[in-house]
Amino acid sequence: MEPRKNKKAQLIQEPVGQTLVITTLPMIFGILAMMAFNLVDTFFIGRLGTIQLAAISFTFPVIMIVSSLAMGLGVGASAVISRAIGQGDHDKVVRLTTDSLFLALVIVIVFITAGLILLEPIFRLIGVTADIMPYVKQYMNIWLPGMIFLVIPMVGNNAIRATGDTLTPSLIMIFAVTINAVLDPLLIFGIGFFPRLGLAGAAIATVTARALTMVLSLYILYHREKMIALCIPKITSLIASWKQILFIGIPAAATNMITPVAMGIITRIIAQFGAPAVAGAGVATRVEAFGHIVIMALYTALGPFVGQNWGANKFGRVQKAVRLSQRFGLLWGLGLTTLLMVFGNSIAALFNNDPKFIRVATDYFRILPVGYPLGSVLIISTGVLNVLHKPYHSAFLTVMRTLLLFVPLAYIGSKVIGIEGIFIAGAAAHIISGSAAYFWLKRIMNIESRKQGTNTGITI
Repeated sequence: MEPRKNKKAQLIQEPVGQTLVITTLPMIFGILAMMAFNLVDTFFIGRLGTIQLAAISFTFPVIMIVSSLAMGLGVGASAVISRAIGQGDHDKVVRLTTDSLFLALVIVIVFITAGLILLEPIFRLIGVTADIMPYVKQYMNIWLPGMIFLVIPMVGNNAIRATGDTLTPSLIMIFAVTINAVLDPLLIFGIGFFPRLGLAGAAIATVTARALTMVLSLYILYHREKMIALCIPKITSLIASWKQILFIGIPAAATNMITPVAMGIITRIIAQFGAPAVAGAGVATRVEAFGHIVIMALYTALGPFVGQNWGANKFGRVQKAVRLSQRFGLLWGLGLTTLLMVFGNSIAALFNNDPKFIRVATDYFRILPVGYPLGSVLIISTGVLNVLHKPYHSAFLTVMRTLLLFVPLAYIGSKVIGIEGIFIAGAAAHIISGSAAYFWLKRIMNIESRKQGTNTGITI
């Protein structure tokens, strides 16, 4: 089917602050829904017992690797699509969108196959014991084949966001969490005529909800946006598209994967303190992610804004957007830190009543959030660097935070101080890497500013 309309850049005219607010607000609710997706699973699984909760906590790093792959491909697709929209090249928009979805399909098939073959060795490596392994396998044997329903719609939703429309992807995400929240208790506990499936029920609920989002996102891209072409492309055209997407997508995917890989190592370090400690830290990590929804919403909205304005050669608007976003990130991180320090104990008690579980989660909330303000600056800065075609700069900053700082400091801290030393290491990693990200991005933006014939810099 040939596209019948041209996509117009929607983010290059209105005031910068107003545009960022308008595009960020829908994403807050969309990302809130997706964070709730994980918390709903955790809430119901926590009612099954500490062992089941520990099992789902062990799966979190692996699930995050897959999610990071999808996000990386989505970042690459959104960056090149938004710039093509800013340039007014609709044929290129259609080609890049179609090719990015096909690329996602190819990659996800490889990951599913490898995951099913290596499932047990991977989880033994991160510390899953014999009593927990059956529960991990029960969940992942269903979740892994269903990852196609995670990756494809995530890339598709990023393509929709590249147009400047953040509302539609948010509504799709809200729809997904609603379906999951309804199916979770029915399938986990066997309510009514539904069988009691435990962790398998949670996995089935997740896969079903994700499958429906894939149908919706593809329908919108094809019928409403006219951004998918149902024709066989030339190999040269396909390769050209993949090169553009993967130039940003590979470092972005690798960057996003580094964090869950590091989390897997950290989980292995925490495992020496017992299953309740793993469960407590795992739940705290999910609550932490929930608290970062506003920053992630801004990060998501900022990418298309930077892409369209960069493509339209409106570099001054990019500078102002970065400056405003970094300031907001500092303030939001400070507020979140205060909130978790005050109410951390009460939040932990909502999920499980095991004393050791509550103590570990509370310690996490008391210590690690000190690094959130500069951690927010890091998130925003890495997203901007990707769209500015500096993906390797972005990747290095994430490597610095996780593998060069967090992991070695956590190991040392666990031996010298105990589990609290792991959380101190996390806070220190945020502070150091966030500071580096701020100054590095400021330097890059000033260099690009001079190339564009302007003299404004980035200041907080």
